[in-house]
Amino acid sequence: MKKAIWAGLVGILALTGAARAEDYPSHPITIIVPFAAGGPSDAMARVLAERMRTSLGQPLVIENVTGAGGSIGVGRAVQSPPDGYTISFGHLGTHVANGAVYKLKYDLVADLEPVVLLPSNPMIVVSKTAVPATSLKELIEWLKSRPSPPTAGTAGAGSGSHIAGVYFESVSGIKLQYVPYRGTAPALNDLIAGQIDVIVDQTSNSINQVRAGTIRAYAITDDKRLASAPEIPTAEEAGLKGFNMTLWSGMWVPKGTPKEIVTRLNAAAVEALNDPAVKKQLESQGLEMTPQDQLTPEALGTRQKAEIAKWWPMIKAANIKVD
Repeated sequence: MKKAIWAGLVGILALTGAARAEDYPSHPITIIVPFAAGGPSDAMARVLAERMRTSLGQPLVIENVTGAGGSIGVGRAVQSPPDGYTISFGHLGTHVANGAVYKLKYDLVADLEPVVLLPSNPMIVVSKTAVPATSLKELIEWLKSRPSPPTAGTAGAGSGSHIAGVYFESVSGIKLQYVPYRGTAPALNDLIAGQIDVIVDQTSNSINQVRAGTIRAYAITDDKRLASAPEIPTAEEAGLKGFNMTLWSGMWVPKGTPKEIVTRLNAAAVEALNDPAVKKQLESQGLEMTPQDQLTPEALGTRQKAEIAKWWPMIKAANIKVD
């Protein structure tokens, strides 16, 4: 009798879950962006959210949850119900590096379901205009000549800009003093104002200010020049070998989210990324579009695990740690 009752309950729960997946979505979806409004992650999320609304038939609302290099925002998503109404937006910093930097109360792989691998950002070395250097070689010489370590803005300990700065130090022999912000948007504002010296920033965050002449660019961390900014050399072309880093982004949902819902969200994101207007917007920001064969949940999961294997040893060797 007990077995029959249990089997009946399991059947009811299965049918209820199927019904929820079939009716999904029935109300607005929240995308948690773990950085300040106006930054590169926020900008990409808003472009995608607007287009995904067309596919899903419900608004996608951006919630900016800042702090601790994005780990607070990711934690908020992990603790949300696995019903498809909370999406975790993040990147190499929030969903890889933070696991080696912070004592997280969640597991970045085990507690999240991958949805889609999003466009990537090569990093770009930029400085305030008061810096006299006009090439990457001259910039490195200027940085080394300072009586005290030059200041470098970051989006927090373990963020993409912080990891890129540490990487820059290791390949160039410079020493930087890091100034953490609650996102790269406020860090960029201080760079423009001359309050800090440099940022190894996401290209999409800095490129418009480079074009406007309010900051100076020296090199991008990719193996090829950007189509949208071909005048900026790669780090290798500028004389610094081995400085290659791409800050990819992605979307995840809490572990246990029904597969049908993950599939629905993936399809909406892929449709958005293939929209010519969306593609134009993202490419104009210096973003590199994800190859079609990589627009699957499995591709994001594979990339995340591979990047953990690559970056965690480097981060731990640099002793980047926050309790």
